[in-house]
Amino acid sequence: MRIAIIGGGASGMMAALTASARGQVTLLERNPRLGKKLALTGNGRCNLTNVNMAPEHYHGGRDFAAAVIARFGPGETLSYFRRLGLLTVKEPSGRVYPHSDQAGSVVDVLRLAVAAAGVEIRTDFEVSRVDAGPSGFVLRSKDNSLRAHKLIVACGGAAGTRAGGVGLGYDILSSLGHSVTPLRPALVQLKTENSFTRPLKGVRADAGVRVTDRGAIAAESAGEVQFTEYGLSGPAIFEVSREAAAGSQVHLDLLREVSPRELRELIMSRVSSPVTLENLLTGLLHNKLGRTVLTSCGLSLTAPASSLRDGDVELILRRIKDTVINVTGNLGFDGAQVTAGGADTREFRPETLESRIVPGLYACGEVLDVDGDCGGYNLQWAWSSGHLAGELR
Repeated sequence: MRIAIIGGGASGMMAALTASARGQVTLLERNPRLGKKLALTGNGRCNLTNVNMAPEHYHGGRDFAAAVIARFGPGETLSYFRRLGLLTVKEPSGRVYPHSDQAGSVVDVLRLAVAAAGVEIRTDFEVSRVDAGPSGFVLRSKDNSLRAHKLIVACGGAAGTRAGGVGLGYDILSSLGHSVTPLRPALVQLKTENSFTRPLKGVRADAGVRVTDRGAIAAESAGEVQFTEYGLSGPAIFEVSREAAAGSQVHLDLLREVSPRELRELIMSRVSSPVTLENLLTGLLHNKLGRTVLTSCGLSLTAPASSLRDGDVELILRRIKDTVINVTGNLGFDGAQVTAGGADTREFRPETLESRIVPGLYACGEVLDVDGDCGGYNLQWAWSSGHLAGELR
């Protein structure tokens, strides 16, 4: 049996390894090398899974994703990579990284395994058209064609265009009769009104994050927030970015572990001390962040703390516990780590990932309408779905 796989990323390589026991596999990749995007994940560290797995970490086809991951979850994934020779380290958060702390180690063990499994690798092969017929599929590029009895579409999503993300998989599946839900960037940096964020470029803070849209809470998170020249970044921002559209607002609790009452006491203890406002929040917040909070309240940093009125203290408290920043957009698919939306999961069988429309057609990875939270969940989806699709059941 001849099996073609479009896409040499995480899910595609996993699918190729699994399918190699079932027939002759040809892995097609439009880039010069396999795993280009995978090599850049996790800031080059590759957070390859998370042992704290739960359905609520997924969006889009959440139940669909849960059914697939139940067949090949974090435990099976780590055992699989151990057999490939990859040592891993689990962090207290549940995130798992290669022991080498290099994404290249994950890519390399997969490349070596794919080659050892006898998979035919054809790089610089960009599929431009797929025709389906009674005897299988014909895949065409600009200069070549290939016939296959089974086809697995694993060519990723539109996110990370500079790392190789394209919309090819959506076009192929649409041409074969599948529906594609609306696409938007997820796990992406936000653009905001930057009068508050620009002076803080590079500063990080542990914060509670809430996104509101017309007064209603759209998403919540907590953790590291990074201020940038254009807006907001960091893991806690990535978590809520899929719901933070232009016109919405981000609310930051800059001291989420401190109650308003405790914070009031801390500030009032300094009001009577011989300090200027420049040092009022020293030890509570990053110095630059503390000064920016105060200037955003219209206060002079050279004024004595004793000059604060009750209204000033209330304003400082509100600003620390609920800094409101207006969202103007995001960095788009260029800056996104993953695509929200994709091929409608209702048109695929969760027990096999075979198309309900075209027999012999399978899909896995980001091309499907499944996206996960930050923290290894998207790569786990790639491993789980690639392994299941590669079983060709």
